[in-house]
Amino acid sequence: MLKHPTLDLLGQLGLTGMAKAFAEMEGNDDAASLSHAEWLALLLDHEATYRNDRRLALRLRHAKLRHRAVPEDVDYRTRRSLDRRLFETLLAGEWISRHENLAIIGPTGIGKSWLACAIGHKACRDNRSVLYTRLPRLIDELTLAKGDGRIAARMKSLARVDLLILDDWGLQPLDGNARHHLLEILEDRYGQRSTLVTSQLPVARWHQTINDPTYADAILDRLVHNAHRLELEGESMRRPATQTAA
Repeated sequence: MLKHPTLDLLGQLGLTGMAKAFAEMEGNDDAASLSHAEWLALLLDHEATYRNDRRLALRLRHAKLRHRAVPEDVDYRTRRSLDRRLFETLLAGEWISRHENLAIIGPTGIGKSWLACAIGHKACRDNRSVLYTRLPRLIDELTLAKGDGRIAARMKSLARVDLLILDDWGLQPLDGNARHHLLEILEDRYGQRSTLVTSQLPVARWHQTINDPTYADAILDRLVHNAHRLELEGESMRRPATQTAA
């Protein structure tokens, strides 16, 4: 019987998906009616699916997305001015291919972070590298990295990721250290990679929160110049629904 030697050989070659499919098909009476070409096609299809699933799982693990958000679960019915056509265009990811940026703006609780993670998840599906982080946390991490000599390696890794998601932009004014790190990140990525930011503040107030006119001009030129904007409004989706009188 060739069953066991074939499975062993598929395992040695790292063809795990094909090995699993082979074992399943050997025990399936319907598979006996398939031609050799059909058998091979099914085995290859299982191998491709297996590899794609593993690749996606790895990308999602590295992305560290805050929410388990997927495009299929986006709620377009809630009143928050979410333009379905625009959002589906953003999910398609052509703006990432063109190395453009995106700003998702709206009040707290409106779902900015969740939507950003849904876009990140779709980018992972499209075989793009993604990293999610809250901007205040990233600044703290870079400050520590500078102190122990890891700053160059950390900045290099941030420059390489296809889509960098910076959540909670403008949550607090930036100090000199934060401004410097942020400008370096955006300078390395400008025209080369895409950056997505979420913010409670309208873009008109970003200059003020950067807290230095010179740095503000440089940072916003690299971030806003080629940025799409998704502006949301409405009540917080975290508030419990109130019962109305009958």
